[in-house]
Amino acid sequence: MTIMKRYVYLFLFLILALNATAQELTVRAPGRVDLGRRFEVRYEVNDRASDFRGPSFKGLSVLSGPMTSQSTSMSIINGKTSRSSSFGFTYILQADVEGTFNIGGASCTVDGKKITCPGFTITVEKGTQQAQPQHPNAYGGNSRQQQAYAQPASSSNIDSKQLFARASISKSNPYQGEQVILTYKIYTQVSLSQYQIDKLPGNKGFWSEDLTKDGSVKQYSETVNGRNYQVAEIRRGALFGQESGKLTIEPLDLDVLAIVQRQRRSTGSIWDLFDDPFFNPTQAVEKHLSTNSLTVNVRPLPGGAPDGFNGAVGKFSAKSGVDTREVRANEAITYRLTISGSGNLMLIDAPKLNFPKVFEVYDPQIDDKISRSNSGISGSRTFEWVLIPRSQGDYEIPAFDFAYFDPSTGKYATSHVDAISVHINKGDPNAMKNVTSNKSNVKLLNSDINYIQTGATHFEILNQKHGVEWWFWTFLVLILGGAIVAILLGRRYQAQQQDIAGVRLRRATKEARKRLKKAAAHLYTGDDNSFYEEIYKAIWGCLADKYNIELSRLSSDTVHDCLVEKSVPEEQQQRIMKTLQDVDFARFAPGDAATKKQQIYDEALEMIVMI
Repeated sequence: MTIMKRYVYLFLFLILALNATAQELTVRAPGRVDLGRRFEVRYEVNDRASDFRGPSFKGLSVLSGPMTSQSTSMSIINGKTSRSSSFGFTYILQADVEGTFNIGGASCTVDGKKITCPGFTITVEKGTQQAQPQHPNAYGGNSRQQQAYAQPASSSNIDSKQLFARASISKSNPYQGEQVILTYKIYTQVSLSQYQIDKLPGNKGFWSEDLTKDGSVKQYSETVNGRNYQVAEIRRGALFGQESGKLTIEPLDLDVLAIVQRQRRSTGSIWDLFDDPFFNPTQAVEKHLSTNSLTVNVRPLPGGAPDGFNGAVGKFSAKSGVDTREVRANEAITYRLTISGSGNLMLIDAPKLNFPKVFEVYDPQIDDKISRSNSGISGSRTFEWVLIPRSQGDYEIPAFDFAYFDPSTGKYATSHVDAISVHINKGDPNAMKNVTSNKSNVKLLNSDINYIQTGATHFEILNQKHGVEWWFWTFLVLILGGAIVAILLGRRYQAQQQDIAGVRLRRATKEARKRLKKAAAHLYTGDDNSFYEEIYKAIWGCLADKYNIELSRLSSDTVHDCLVEKSVPEEQQQRIMKTLQDVDFARFAPGDAATKKQQIYDEALEMIVMI
C-alpha cells in the first residue's frame, strides 16, 4: 500500500469518525442473529434522557422493553484510569422469521434538546455450527458502516490468566458485630475500556455499608503466581455479621470490554480496507467475569458481658456534657453523650441512664457524624436528652461506664463517663402552676367554697315566644344547598378522574392546541429542532390521549391498528398515516425550509381537528 493511499484512507476514516461522534444517541445491536434466538438492542446516551421513543421493530418479537438503566464505565489504558456513566434503554427481542429487517430510528430528549439515532438493519438467518457470535456492537451515525468493521471479537481470545476478577475479605473469622472489609478487584494484563456490574452479591446475615460511593477506582500493580497484573478495586464495602455461624457471600457478576491487538480478516468488501493495522490496530473484546464466593465463620461474642452492654463492637470512647450547669426550675437542660471510634457505630442504641427523679426526661435525639473510607466505618454518634428539673436544689447526673467489645483483644472494655453536677434555682411560680396542672388532671383550681346566697330571690317567668328572623332561615338553606351541591360535584369529579380514558380524551385537544401554539412561535424563527419537537409532541400526544394508547407502545403500527379497531373511515386513516409519514421525513427532505415547515404545520393542524 502506497503512502498516498494510506493518507487517503486516513482522511476518509477521520470523516467517518467525526460523523459518528456527532451523534449523542447511539445504538448497540447485532448485525446478524440466528433464527429463534433472543438478543438485545440497547440505546445509550451520555446524560440522563427523557421522552425516549424507540422503533416498532416490525418483523421481530419484542419480549420486553424499553428498560431504563444506568451503567458505569472504567478505562485502564497505559496505567491511567478514567470513569464515566451512561444512560440506556434496552429491548429484549427474538428473531422468529428469516429475512432482513430495517429498524427505524429512535429519539430522546436531553437537557431540553431532542437528539436522534438513525435506523439500522438486522439479518435473521438459520443457525449453523459456526454461527457468528451474538455480541452486540456499538455504533452510531452510519450504522451500515459500523456493522462492517466495529463488531467485537470473541472473548475466547483472552484466557482466564490474562483477565479475571476476585473477591477478598479482611478477616474470615470475625466476631459477631465486628467490622470486616470486603473488596472486589479486577486483575488484567490487557487494556480495559469499560466494565459494568450485572449482579451485586447477596450478603444474607450481614449489615453492609458501601465504601465506594464517591466513584473512585484505586489502581496499582500486583504479582499473582509469578505474573504481574494491573489491579483495579471496583468496589469496597464494610460488613458486620448479625448472626453467628458460617455465612456465605455470593459471587459478583460483571461484564468488561477489553482492548486487544486486532487480527486482520477478509470479507471481500470495501470495508476490509479499514482492517489494515494502520487504521485499526486494536479491537474490542467482551468478556463476562464472576468473582469467587466467600465463606465467613462468624464467632459469637464471649460470655461475661458487663452490665449495660448493648452490642457495641469495635474500639470506642465516651464523653458527656451539658449545655449549662445552672438553670431555674422548669427550664430545659440538654445532656449530650458522644460515642466516638470505629466499628458498628450505626447499630449502637442509647444507653439507659439513671437521671435524678426530679428531672422530666424526653427521648434522646441522635446526631451522626460517620465517615466511610477505605479503612471502614468511623466517626461519632451523639445522643441528646432534654431534661426539665421540676424542683430547686443541687442534683447530680451520675457517672456510668459505657461497655463495648474490643475484637482486637477479644475482651470487653469500658469507657468511663464522669458525673455532672447541676444547680437548680427557684423557678417562676406561675410556670410551676401551669406545669403542675398540665401533669395532673385531678388538681382543683380553687380550694375555697363559694357560699350560697341567702334572702329572697325574684324569678321572672317568661312565656313570650320569640320569632326567628327570616334571614336566619335563608342563610341556613343556602348552607345546606351549597353542601349538597359540593358533595354531588365532588362525586362527579372523582368518577371522572377514575375514568382514565375519559380524562385523556378530554385533554387531547387542549394539549394539542398548546403544542401547536408553541410550534407556531418557532415557524419563522429558524429554530427547526424546536418546531419539529412541538409538532411531534402535538401529533403523538393527541393520538395517545384520543385513542388511549400507552406512550411506551406508541408507534405507526399501533396507531394504524387502533384506527382499524375504532372503525375510523378508510379515508381518514390514510390521511392520518400520511401526515405521520410526512412529519417523520420532513426534517431530512430537501426543499425550502419555510415552505416545508408551513406545509407540515397545516397538515398537523388539519389532522388534529379531524380526529
